[in-house]
Amino acid sequence: MKHSLRLILSRTLVGLVCLIAVSPTQAQVQPSLNFSGQVGLIDIPSGEQMPDGYLTLDRSKFGPILRNSLRFQLTPRLSGVFRYIGIHNWGDQVCAGPGSHPLCDGFDIYYDRNFDISYQILTESRYLPALTVGLQDFVGTGLSSAEYFAATKNFGPLKVTAGIGFGRLGSYGSLGQPFGRRQKVDIGSGGNVNYKQWFRGDAAPFGGIEYHINDKLTFKAEYSSDAYTQEAKRRGTFERKSPMNYGLEYQPNSALRFGAYYMYGSEFGLNMTLLLNPDQRSTGGIGGRGPEPVLVRPARASAPDEWTTDWTEIDDIHGILLDNLASNLDGTDIVVESLGFTATKAQVRFRNKTYDAAAQAVGRVARAMTQSLPASVELFEIVPVDHGIAGAKVVIRRVDMEALEFAEDAGHALRIRSEIVDAGPALPGTARNPALYPNFNWSLLPYSRTVLFNPANPLEIGVGLRFAAQYELSPGLILSGSLTHIVFSTIKQRDCTTCEMRHVRSDATKYDINTPALETLTASWYTQLAPNLFGRVTVGYLERMFGGISTEVLWRPVARPWALGAEVNYVAQRNTDGGFGFDEYDYHVATGHVSGYYDFGGGYHIQVDAGRYLAGDVGATLALTREFENGWRIGAFATKTNVSAKTFGEGSFDKGITLQIPFNWLTGKPTRTSRTVTIHPLQRDGGARLEVTDRLYDVLRSYDQTRMDAQWGRVWK
Repeated sequence: MKHSLRLILSRTLVGLVCLIAVSPTQAQVQPSLNFSGQVGLIDIPSGEQMPDGYLTLDRSKFGPILRNSLRFQLTPRLSGVFRYIGIHNWGDQVCAGPGSHPLCDGFDIYYDRNFDISYQILTESRYLPALTVGLQDFVGTGLSSAEYFAATKNFGPLKVTAGIGFGRLGSYGSLGQPFGRRQKVDIGSGGNVNYKQWFRGDAAPFGGIEYHINDKLTFKAEYSSDAYTQEAKRRGTFERKSPMNYGLEYQPNSALRFGAYYMYGSEFGLNMTLLLNPDQRSTGGIGGRGPEPVLVRPARASAPDEWTTDWTEIDDIHGILLDNLASNLDGTDIVVESLGFTATKAQVRFRNKTYDAAAQAVGRVARAMTQSLPASVELFEIVPVDHGIAGAKVVIRRVDMEALEFAEDAGHALRIRSEIVDAGPALPGTARNPALYPNFNWSLLPYSRTVLFNPANPLEIGVGLRFAAQYELSPGLILSGSLTHIVFSTIKQRDCTTCEMRHVRSDATKYDINTPALETLTASWYTQLAPNLFGRVTVGYLERMFGGISTEVLWRPVARPWALGAEVNYVAQRNTDGGFGFDEYDYHVATGHVSGYYDFGGGYHIQVDAGRYLAGDVGATLALTREFENGWRIGAFATKTNVSAKTFGEGSFDKGITLQIPFNWLTGKPTRTSRTVTIHPLQRDGGARLEVTDRLYDVLRSYDQTRMDAQWGRVWK
């Protein structure tokens, strides 16, 4: 009977594939996610991908299995998923009764971390389906490991999916075993790429349909090839009676989707998906004060007196022009650092405290210069300054500002007439803003720390306040510090008894529970050493766990998409009480890296750091990032060092995901403030790098020609 059923199902799926291949395309149904956070139906994947750049957060539960997923569409065809699973009743049956069962591992709830990747081989066309190949849990314990090919075709409101799976997607209804497979579930370790078993072992078909009832309601039905061998057969966490799943999904708007399901003949399931498009602001745009108009000079013939250069001989002309410029920039939070000029050229160095796009700040300064400077000044040199160092120089002709303000495609027209070059030295006779230094500012803001993916408790959080202060003595010389005080916390101190390396990060909870705490207290010096060459020295309590000295140099040609840097540090591990001492660990280490950066354009960026880490291990970190024009950054990183996977411990090597979310994306108001979140599946001591704030590349990144070109459309805003 089972053989007949499998034969009927396999023939049905083959027929569906044939139907998909020969039928014309009609209006497509929006892709949706399955219970694993992949594009799919209910518990099986499909051949589709989400729109480029989409970020989705998905939470699903059926029976004892809870999944939380983060998915990102890296390119139009390539996507990645990070998933965190909690399986209840894990040891109820195997640990019950007398004796020791081989599957009894001590977990009441088993938590597992997965990484998936998928690539769309074919996009849907008139006669061909969308076809995707995927690797599920390809870096992990193996519990969720699977590989698949999935094809999807739209027929008006009906969408049909068929595919073939391996691993756990080949565990029910197998059509055969073309290759051998070692399906090892290594509970509590994982982290290695299990490439030796990809597309091996039992292969089984899966498939389903999705019917778009109306704009908001969708019906789904599927045949799943996942037997849930560990969860259902071996451990009995739930009873899998059928391979069929059914569900209804409701999408009230473009950002939310809800679903309810009946699964595997025995369980009810729920799903919620949040869909975000980082490339589109949630508020539709950024408000704030509009730009001042360009002030057009009168014709030389009609007003020759206004074009005279005698103004250069006026006493205190620097102060007068500085005041005029500052007055015209009032309300923008753009601060004039210095002004230098000749009769026909003026150079303004400024600090941008408001606009996330350097090009927009440059445009505001250029407009103010047309209103503030005498008519004979034709050439504008506009130099953004950060941490006292000039990142680049934008050279704009005044006549172009006057002629192009209302021209068609004004941004592009101005860019091809302008230059972005190395800042170089200031003009002779440049006068600094006398009111700018020394400068003191402070803030008192909410503060939080999170501890994620601890096997005993997947989410611990502490919230409180952070007091931060900064005192700028002169350009590039900065004293700064921060204090934190936890008001409420669920974080518990833990000792990592299985950690074999020096505890440079695994004792983090010991620092988390002490409050108040001195987080940082540093003196920093930033300077430009030579054309395109920059330097930094930072001394003091560099981060909450280490203090010492950090030195850095960066070679960054402003008109090139690459940069090279080197960093050398000598640090000691701080006491856990959040005070000034270093005697608790008595650990000193020299650490440093050589770094390479490359901007591929289109928002894709790579960084490679090679060197010695805090625990004394030697290796390299690869980080891939996608940056959006509005300030969003989404990336992933991985570090491999000379430490073995066994010595490193659970996870085998350091890896994670980074998200940078600009506040203006949420508020719609101009601000450079953003929040960076690093998601470590499990942070151990291997591959741990010193956490120094405001490294040179981060400070100067906004003023690369590549970055300014990407945002140049905002120069007139």
